Amino acid sequence: MSGSEKEKEDYAALKDEGNTLFKAGDMQGAVRCYTKALKLSDSKAERAVLHRNRSACYLKQEEYSKAESDASKALDTDPGDVKARFRRAQAFQKLVRLDQAFMDAQRCAQLEPKNKAFQDLLRQLGAQIQQKSVQLNSTDARVQQMFSLLLDASANDSDRQKAAQNLVVLSREDAGAEQIFRNDGVKLIQKLLHSNQEDVVLSALRTLVGLCTGHQSRTMAIVNELGMEQLCGVMGSGASTVSLAACHLLQVMFESLTVVMKREIRGKDEAILAEPSKELRSMLLHLLEMMPASDVSGTGRDSAINLMVKQVPRKSLKNPDNSLTLWVIDQGLKKILAVAGTVPELSEGPPLTENSHMSCSVLLSKLYDDLKNDTERENFNKLCEEYVQQYFNQPGLDAKLRAIQAVSVLLQGPSEVGNRTLEMSGMMDAVIALCASEDVTHQQVAVETVIHAAGKAKRASFITANGVALLKDLYKKSENDRIRVRALVGLCKLGSAGGTDFSMKQFAEGSTLRLAKQCRKWLCNESLPTTSRRWSVEGLAYLTFDADVKEDLVEDTNALQAMFELAKSEDKTVLFAVGSTLVNCTNSYEVEKPDPQMVELAKYAKQHVPEVHPKDATSYVEKRLGKLLEAGVVSALVCMVKKESPALTEACREGIARIFLALVDRQEDRGTVVAQGGGKALIPLASDNTDLGKIKAAQALAKITITSNPEIAFPGERINEMVRPLVSLLTIECTLLQNFEALMALTNLAGINERLRQKIIKEKAVAKIEGYMFEEHDLVRAAATECMCNLVLSTEVQKLYLATGNDRLKLLVLYSGEDDERLRKAAAGTLAMLTSEQPELCARIPGTTTHWLEILQSLLLCEISDLRHRGVVIVQNIMQADKSLAETIMESEALEILSVLAKGGEGTSKPVSKAAQNCLDIAVEYSIIMSREGREKEKEKGTEP
Repeated sequence: MSGSEKEKEDYAALKDEGNTLFKAGDMQGAVRCYTKALKLSDSKAERAVLHRNRSACYLKQEEYSKAESDASKALDTDPGDVKARFRRAQAFQKLVRLDQAFMDAQRCAQLEPKNKAFQDLLRQLGAQIQQKSVQLNSTDARVQQMFSLLLDASANDSDRQKAAQNLVVLSREDAGAEQIFRNDGVKLIQKLLHSNQEDVVLSALRTLVGLCTGHQSRTMAIVNELGMEQLCGVMGSGASTVSLAACHLLQVMFESLTVVMKREIRGKDEAILAEPSKELRSMLLHLLEMMPASDVSGTGRDSAINLMVKQVPRKSLKNPDNSLTLWVIDQGLKKILAVAGTVPELSEGPPLTENSHMSCSVLLSKLYDDLKNDTERENFNKLCEEYVQQYFNQPGLDAKLRAIQAVSVLLQGPSEVGNRTLEMSGMMDAVIALCASEDVTHQQVAVETVIHAAGKAKRASFITANGVALLKDLYKKSENDRIRVRALVGLCKLGSAGGTDFSMKQFAEGSTLRLAKQCRKWLCNESLPTTSRRWSVEGLAYLTFDADVKEDLVEDTNALQAMFELAKSEDKTVLFAVGSTLVNCTNSYEVEKPDPQMVELAKYAKQHVPEVHPKDATSYVEKRLGKLLEAGVVSALVCMVKKESPALTEACREGIARIFLALVDRQEDRGTVVAQGGGKALIPLASDNTDLGKIKAAQALAKITITSNPEIAFPGERINEMVRPLVSLLTIECTLLQNFEALMALTNLAGINERLRQKIIKEKAVAKIEGYMFEEHDLVRAAATECMCNLVLSTEVQKLYLATGNDRLKLLVLYSGEDDERLRKAAAGTLAMLTSEQPELCARIPGTTTHWLEILQSLLLCEISDLRHRGVVIVQNIMQADKSLAETIMESEALEILSVLAKGGEGTSKPVSKAAQNCLDIAVEYSIIMSREGREKEKEKGTEP
């Protein structure tokens, strides 16, 4: 056979296989076959048919852009292909390109006037086009009315405010947004931005959000019309609510530009703007200019930093392009360091908030982590060293203080860079010297630098040797509580160097408890500034490695509630400290259990062996969890998750997810967590987190879903957001417990409604669930089969069992004969459902195994009522579907068993008895057996012995 003949044969085989898979409902498999066949064919006619077929698959998969593209390719070859035109009309309809859809549907109806499907589509489109026209006319009138009112200087303020708020609502509708945009709405909004009324400015910003959301071309037009200088000016204004609203607008603008860049753009939008990277960089440059600007408010600067954190670094390291990060470092690293080096108490420097330095450290850390090689990292280090050196070498303490403050922020962020700047000549000596300064500001900056340095491996030994005495001296002798609390945190940090290892105590017995007591005292002292109280939480974050400290803290309700109130406050820098403290108290950190043999070897070699504190035993941890729940920990965690701040880092999110997982470990506590909003807070934690944090949050969601009614725990649309996190636990990287809990939770969701079942199918979970049906662990295998039992309520899953060439049906039949009761119930239940919904499967059951009849009889004879009922229903379905199989069943011992069950009596439920009688009635109907009346008549005639 020649190569061309073989290719032709392969093409035909792939096309036929694609058609078979399409009929069986396996759209993904069909697309794969058609795509392979396209690569083997050079014939335009053959390729047109394949494109038309693949278009049908894409329609089923709801990938309408691809469906339209394939249908168009088929029509390029054959404009008279009515099937391809109909499919393109359907795709255009879903893409809301109604005029084009109508033209295609009209052409289809002309080619085949009697085709009912074409006529129906034409009527639908006519109604949709008319409705859209009415809506546009109505919306246009509303927009004009609002514009007139806003432009009328004589109108009273309340009416103008109401009109501005109505514009916000209107901008969220597609038709409304388009009408506002086309009626010169942006120019009017520009005037509103200059209003002295905060409500009007907020309404203008929110209207712009509506106009920009998901629309690239409108966004670019608005950016060019308003100018980034004006938008940044609004964000940098003194009013925090206006600043945050402007920040949200810029975030939406960035997303509209970057998200659309990543997906296929078709139609008008593409023609208007295809490559917005130049504009993106211009927007980022304006944000960088805001960093050192003295006329920008602290809140505005924090917003600019927040936007940089979200937009600049790569979202995934799989993306090789970090050019935006390199550009920002080149253009603006020293501008960011200007914020890092600002000491608020000194007159020189831009205004800051309590969160600015923390936000700055997060941005620096994100930029540094996004670098790919040593050359890029060396350049970052060099720029930081140049900035620090520039100020450190200047005469006067203020300049040196600025350099030390920058080092302190670097130590909180990219600590490697911070260490290098700390090792610069004279830097450490200056820090130690300033700790003894009589100026409180000098002392404060220096002590904070020592604290941040103490956690870094390179400097910790030096600080431990030289800093403890200094910090103790400051703690005991300073008259200023701001200095004392910071010195205390330094001591706490050094005192916790042994972590959870009970045998590695740094300080004398009782010292740690005394430090913790002082931290709690300052924490509860509302007369202290918020920053000082935040430092006391930092101290507890280190000291709570000690189980004695944990016990004392959870017993101190006032301290717990004070800490929770801080977590809810505007000071976002406290988030990580609160999270770390709670992770320690709940023991939700990772603990590696050492190999017993290695422990013995270590003891023999006289090496250190970590010891667990007796108060870290499970019973103590459970009591601590109860105390935290009583004190209101859930509401604090919920508030922490809602914070929009760089301080809510991925590490912080992971910590919160760990805490939630610990809180829902006990079934009786889950209701409390859900009632206080914990379920709602877990959903974003399962999608925006570290990889481990996502797993922890998803597992917590699974635990809640298993024991709570999901419709109550996650009302409305929220229940649909549950599916993806749960499916993410069905991987080999997760533990068997996590697999099991995810399967149990998905079983509950699949039993609620078809929409959720479709969501599970769309997340490609069915194949994973099938994989776990082969798992060796009994519980996991049974849970997967139970989940499948609920999923087969969906026609799409039923079609998988109808498809030939697989062992899906065989597995269910064999599992129905297993010893494991839970597995048998699940398998037999699935089989009962399938044979009822898809009768043609009944004829295939004998082909699955020669023992099929024995398995059915064992179900009928089972003492467990549920299993017996499932068995009778399966037999009933088989007998109804196939007469020859009914004869086979009636010729076996099943007849006698069914006769006994039909009589009812003790131990036989009514549903079982009724189903058994139905089986006998079917046999009578087929004339396989006689009815009772028939047998009595035969007896009377003497024909029966």
